[in-house]
Amino acid sequence: MAAVDIERGGGAGGKFPWKKQIYVFFCWIFAAFGGLMFGYDIGISGGVTAMDDFLIKFFPSVYHRKLHAREDNYCKYNDQLLQLFTSSLYIAAIFSSFAA
Repeated sequence: MAAVDIERGGGAGGKFPWKKQIYVFFCWIFAAFGGLMFGYDIGISGGVTAMDDFLIKFFPSVYHRKLHAREDNYCKYNDQLLQLFTSSLYIAAIFSSFAA
């Protein structure tokens, strides 16, 4: 009986057992790329907003305050426009992930 089920495509593996393996493989690939893009996004947005050249070109008032201020780990750049810029990167990532 078990030999007949295997020949017909039944049993534990089903008719196409490799379909589940391909599905799991692609889920693994998408999850890995999602983690890669999230880490890249955190590194880029965190690193770029701390660069002096970026602040001089796009946020000169923040740069001048940075030069004359005491540095605090809680709130390094107290500027709402810079915070809006940084959060817009994450909002764009959310909408583009739905499109992807």
